Amino acid sequence: MSPLWPGRTPTLTSRLAGLTMRVLGWTPVLAPPPGPKFVAAVAPHTSNMDFWPGILLALTMRLPMHFLAKRELFTPPLGLLMRALGGLPVDRRRAGGNFVDAVVAIIDREPELVLAVAPEGTRSRGEYWKTGFYYMALEAGVPIGVTAFDWGRRRFGMIGYVHPSGDIEADFAQIRALLQGVRGYVPGNETPAYPRPTEVGGPSRT
Repeated sequence: MSPLWPGRTPTLTSRLAGLTMRVLGWTPVLAPPPGPKFVAAVAPHTSNMDFWPGILLALTMRLPMHFLAKRELFTPPLGLLMRALGGLPVDRRRAGGNFVDAVVAIIDREPELVLAVAPEGTRSRGEYWKTGFYYMALEAGVPIGVTAFDWGRRRFGMIGYVHPSGDIEADFAQIRALLQGVRGYVPGNETPAYPRPTEVGGPSRT
């Protein structure tokens, strides 16, 4: 049986989604979460092909999975679809224009939450990860769930957790260790898990 979010029981939808994953040769992974909410750093995100394993993973394990989008996208009729897919509207104006502070307010508000973020910021290869996700977790006091889309071994899900300490270099070293050997759908597009270096502005809350 596929792993389930704590407190959940299987449903027809979760059973069918899990069966689909197994038929396609995909293994859902859920390391026991340390609490009811965390920021899920999804990597490597190298292709649009990541979409379907991600959706099936959330359905299989009955995750309280959500993603962020600007509030303007939540007006009808598109807004109905965005919410159905797990979208959460972010209103920067309520946080003085600061994106991280707006997201921290959302994390604080929700009783349980898996907030999916793709820190590579692009499906093409980059030189470093964006660090907004790190500061969201740090300031909200929640873990980072390292969420692997491992096409090499066809396993998808939360493989471990990092509790942000404020020492970003040390914390990113833990993330890299968890992702060792994980391969994206297009390996050449993988961005290494390093925070933005000082020569291009230093680690930032964006």
